[in-house]
Amino acid sequence: MIMTGRVSVAIVLALFGTAASAAPPTGLLLRGYSVIPSPREVRLTDGDIRFDAGWALDPGALPAGDMAVRALRAGHEFAAVAVSGRRVRLRIAAGAVATKAAPGIERQAYRLTIAADGIEIAANAAQGLFYGAQTLLQLRRSDGAGRTWLPAGIIEDWPDRELRFLHWDTKHHQDRMATLKRYLDWSARLKVNMIGFELEDKFAFPSHPAIGAPGAFTPAELQEIVNYGLERFIQVVPIVQSPAHLAYVLKHPQYAHLKADGNNYQSDLCDERTYALIFSMYDDLIRATKGVDYFFVSTDEIYYAGIGSRCQAPYNPENRSLAWATFAKRAHDHLARQNRRMLAWLEYPLLAKHLEMIPPGVIDGVVGDDEFLPIEKRKGMRQLSYVSMQGAELLFPNHLSLDGVSSGNLETARASIASGRASQLDPIGVFGAAWGDSGLHSETFWLGWTAVAQWGWNITGASVEQHAAEFMRFYYGSGAPDLTDAYRILQRQARAWEGSWDRVVSKARGPGYGNSHGKGVGTERQDLTLASLPRLPGEKVSSTFRESHARAIAEARRRGDENSALVQTLTGALLRVEQNRYNIEVLQVLARFIGHHWRLLAGLAGAEELLDAAQADALSNKPAQSVGRMLAAYDRVQALEREGREIFRELTAVFEKDRFPKNRTVDGRAFLHVLDDTKDHWADRRADLSYMSAPEESIGLAQWRKRLLDHIEAYARQNNVPVKALAERRLEE
Repeated sequence: MIMTGRVSVAIVLALFGTAASAAPPTGLLLRGYSVIPSPREVRLTDGDIRFDAGWALDPGALPAGDMAVRALRAGHEFAAVAVSGRRVRLRIAAGAVATKAAPGIERQAYRLTIAADGIEIAANAAQGLFYGAQTLLQLRRSDGAGRTWLPAGIIEDWPDRELRFLHWDTKHHQDRMATLKRYLDWSARLKVNMIGFELEDKFAFPSHPAIGAPGAFTPAELQEIVNYGLERFIQVVPIVQSPAHLAYVLKHPQYAHLKADGNNYQSDLCDERTYALIFSMYDDLIRATKGVDYFFVSTDEIYYAGIGSRCQAPYNPENRSLAWATFAKRAHDHLARQNRRMLAWLEYPLLAKHLEMIPPGVIDGVVGDDEFLPIEKRKGMRQLSYVSMQGAELLFPNHLSLDGVSSGNLETARASIASGRASQLDPIGVFGAAWGDSGLHSETFWLGWTAVAQWGWNITGASVEQHAAEFMRFYYGSGAPDLTDAYRILQRQARAWEGSWDRVVSKARGPGYGNSHGKGVGTERQDLTLASLPRLPGEKVSSTFRESHARAIAEARRRGDENSALVQTLTGALLRVEQNRYNIEVLQVLARFIGHHWRLLAGLAGAEELLDAAQADALSNKPAQSVGRMLAAYDRVQALEREGREIFRELTAVFEKDRFPKNRTVDGRAFLHVLDDTKDHWADRRADLSYMSAPEESIGLAQWRKRLLDHIEAYARQNNVPVKALAERRLEE
């Protein structure tokens, strides 16, 4: 994602300050209790209330199928008959909680009263009652004696922002159905009520069967996901990348005629058939998401609206903006006829004067320009506070500040929600983007996702430090270790891994189409690789491997012990976490994947040292010793190669526990892999998961070992050194 239209983090932080220092610990935290998101108003009284199996649940007039009743019964063991009158009473009544807020917020409000003689959850509507039940369940605190406690007092609570979106970007992978339902369960506990589901070709479009990837979700399966969310007061809102980022459509021969200017990236807005295609895709998704009120049309990064041989108007900033606005207006009208409210990213290349064309009912998901502010205010438009919880980082997000000075994603998110452009208008919600373009596993997003839920509900609540601590309890259980330091170390390891590779112009992939600065600009595709390998004995090179990669080798030696400690910490956590153990599996295999890289760099440096010593032995007329050192170097690199393959197999097995194999073949139909013409997404570099191992594969270790073996064989023959092991190694090649 971008770029030019997104809110400036530097400006936001200047306005708001760092989130880390923005709030003291909440009263609940000081009493040893926590809730995500932090409640709006908490009035605690003295004492704690024992919450054991002696309490009964009194649902009043509520049906047994009410979601608050179901959540409480699933989360706590209640007595059939109350002991000493201890009951948890549930009550829905109009006006039970006075918020003076809009109806969409009013129905989310609840009051939770906790006292020794009874607990009551009162709400204006079923949604608020469900949220009150979630707060009660989260509040429970266990002591060392196996008892569970609640704080005495009253909580009155409702959200600051009506819509709280988490972003599921699944265009580079496809989750299993059980995984998505688990995500919805945990989102509901966070009082999240919106999911932006970016499907691309992971939906089987009935009107266009070629677009859906093999095994894509059918309309019935998508409706099943939607219904599961609606039960939990969550709308699963489809996001359709259009009319740009359409490589998933335009790569197919039957749609090639709709390419703008001949590229896979963007469809031709001067061809009426483009509108027919995109709107029919909208219709397919609308029919498969019954019960949802919104539709996200994206309008993301439409760099070249109005370009192409079919366009009559000259291609310039004026007509580009006009073409953009025309598409947005027509998309709104099409969706409005089907009672869907449109969300879109109103940004480049839209000019302020053409914002006047956009209907006021469109929700602006980004507020892409300062000039838009007075226009949107006058038109009465609503907005989402856009925050990116993951952008282009590889392996693991930049959740936290590592140096106490630069901001992590959590800090910038809190600041953006509080003081970004949208906050100066009339924001209806927040959108927590977690882009999958860098191939990160979704389990690495949860700290960021929970942060969006936290500050979308209560921007003045928990600080970043408090949220991180509360997340560990919320996600892993009250008895789990605090893994905040492990997260920081994994983040530091991921950034070091990313920085240890050479970025070289790709020989395998041609240049991209362009970006917001123009065609052909900033489009050199890059690969991660190592520019050199250890020199063979007698080989003349301009610089040795150790010279070329001195910084990366030093980093590897520094990070190796840190990585070993991290793997040990995460291994121990597998024994102690009470829930979401799979998440720790993912983090651990990522740590092991990174650790292998440190061993590889150090091992290659060590192999070169052995080869240098072998050269010295040869010059000293010690051929047998020289051969022995060369074989030792060969064996060291071969062992590292094997380790890399084994860890990649392990990583694949872990990742595919909750998702299908990437871009699989189903019923004989194979995935059609074509790169987006503008973006060089990490996760797009290979059709399958091997994009993660591609940097190591690109080094050419197998070829290097073969050359070394040829050299050893020739040298041993020349010097009459009998080496039986050479034949064995030849067989292994």
